[in-house]
Amino acid sequence: MNSFIEELKWRGLIADMMPGTEEQLNKEITTAYIGFDPTADSLHIGSLIPIKILAHFQQHGHRPIALVGGATGMIGDPSGKSSERNLLDESTLNHYVQCIQQQLEKFLDFSSDAPNSAELVNNYDWMKEISFLDFAKDIGKHITVNYMMSKDSVKKRFSGEEGVEGMSFTEFTYQLLQGYDFLHLYKEKNVKLQMGGSDQWGNITTGSELIRRKVQGTAYALTVPLITKSDGTKFGKSEGGENIWLDPKRTSPYKFYQFWLNATDLDAKRFIKFYTFLSKDETERLIKEHDTEPHLRILQKRLAEELTIWVHSQSEYERAVKASEILFGKSTAEDLGSLDEQLFLEIFDGVPQKEVPLKDLLELDIVDILSTQSGFLKSKSEAQRELTGQSISINKTKIDKEFQITQKDLIAGKFILLQKGKKNYFIIKAV
Repeated sequence: MNSFIEELKWRGLIADMMPGTEEQLNKEITTAYIGFDPTADSLHIGSLIPIKILAHFQQHGHRPIALVGGATGMIGDPSGKSSERNLLDESTLNHYVQCIQQQLEKFLDFSSDAPNSAELVNNYDWMKEISFLDFAKDIGKHITVNYMMSKDSVKKRFSGEEGVEGMSFTEFTYQLLQGYDFLHLYKEKNVKLQMGGSDQWGNITTGSELIRRKVQGTAYALTVPLITKSDGTKFGKSEGGENIWLDPKRTSPYKFYQFWLNATDLDAKRFIKFYTFLSKDETERLIKEHDTEPHLRILQKRLAEELTIWVHSQSEYERAVKASEILFGKSTAEDLGSLDEQLFLEIFDGVPQKEVPLKDLLELDIVDILSTQSGFLKSKSEAQRELTGQSISINKTKIDKEFQITQKDLIAGKFILLQKGKKNYFIIKAV
């Protein structure tokens, strides 16, 4: 078996593969591409599998091309959609293309002189010169409407299912445009394989069919499964329904790390194969260790480590670990004092807050601050009782009735973290 195919198979990352694909990969260094449509100024974790497939492809000696859909992004891929996407204006689209190109350069080796150095292309570069009449005459005549209608991505939108819109002519042409990308890259860059998610099978095979009919060539297709959680729900969003983005400005490295850390045991066993570059032996060893002591969450910790380092950096991973330890009690006042405002608020997201004038914080008795000023405790008598029992902490340090807040106690220059017991947190914000 071809080493690249073998790699994907043990990881569970092959959905469909056209006959002859493996033989082609065994025969010679092969060039393959995957397309990324610019629907936002960042990719999200739904794009990590196609990125990883290209990275594996390169590691196994073949040549990857990442295509950014500056042209097809204007139209919108109907695959897996129940309604038409809003079209973007050209300046927004161009900005998205630039952002995604910069992101992809982090994950593949574009710089080496090796024969399998990666390449980045934008289909707008060849689509912009083609007139509608030329496209209809030279490309459209090779693929019948019957053939296009047989694809699942089209059939679903024509089926009349409740909640599913029909399809505009604009969207209907997407299949042909993606097919033309494959034809162009086949002729210009000797691309013989297109890869993508399983929802792309129809679009990809249209491209290989166009190559066969137009230039009597042979091209291949390989798709990977669409990843869902073990309970069947959609993968890629936080518990709050937000996308997990690759851009740290959209999703912080800490939140990114937490997303993987919070995976269920069942999902962690799948994701460790899907999303990391760990070897088969190492992966199986980790799963075995995890099954022996699941409470240690060995798989989740390793998964979060590998992904945070790959997408962000070693230093951001270490910062995320430190932040997690602060949340779960393994920290000092010094650790808290090192946090900036954004990370502090992310760690203690959802913790009740109260604004208190800075002058009061620095001058008033701690009993007043804990009770009447902040409302953290119900009364002065409760505050005195809890302080006597040494059950109150400020910035993770136990305090007594003699404690006086000073300027140096303010985290990021404005916050005081109150704590009663292990999990009862409260934030005072100095104003």
